Amino acid sequence: MITFHDVSKIYRIGGVEVRALDRASMQIEEGEFVSIVGPSGSGKSTMMNIIGCLDMADEGTYTLDGQAIEAYSESELARIRNKKIGFIFQSFNLIGTMTAAENIELPLIYQGVPKNERKERVTEALSKVRLEGRGAHRPNELSGGQQQRVAIARAIATCPSLFLADEPTGNLDSKTGDEIMNLFHELHGQGNTIVLITHDDSVARQAKRSIHILDGQVKEVEA
Repeated sequence: MITFHDVSKIYRIGGVEVRALDRASMQIEEGEFVSIVGPSGSGKSTMMNIIGCLDMADEGTYTLDGQAIEAYSESELARIRNKKIGFIFQSFNLIGTMTAAENIELPLIYQGVPKNERKERVTEALSKVRLEGRGAHRPNELSGGQQQRVAIARAIATCPSLFLADEPTGNLDSKTGDEIMNLFHELHGQGNTIVLITHDDSVARQAKRSIHILDGQVKEVEA
């Protein structure tokens, strides 16, 4: 599903070349639950942005579902981000003036999903994250864990082929973080592909496989 071959991302800061990714190679198969783990500044966020088609590599090849990303147009990349990838962020990225249900529904509006189907998907997604009855609440009326559940529900509702989670437990206490990880295990059990970016080894170990990154280089892949 995902293949990196000698992928590099290069920034120039004050005349100095910084390789956020340095000839990184890795492969993730459909249906896998994989963590990408490394300390702050290791390059994992850069890798996530490239996987999520939010940024492009400067060197090397990123292939998604058998096609090199460079072959896609901007409009095709936007469609991939909207339909193929379910993003889940550390900071939740919910719109404060909208209810939980409205936050979940918003990407479906962009997808052009009919209203009746949108309502069904929102209800089903709220049920999957066990937030029935919370759809009318705004983010400031929900706990951090509940906000992350809404963010996961928003991703679920779009029916993506890939869930891409960036430090999804980073702003949560350990108990709530465990509850969120249990949701990811449930999603994986349903056949979904999950890529989880984290600096936390204990979180990374919960994936079926961990890809370790340091100084922009993939150091090892552990089963």
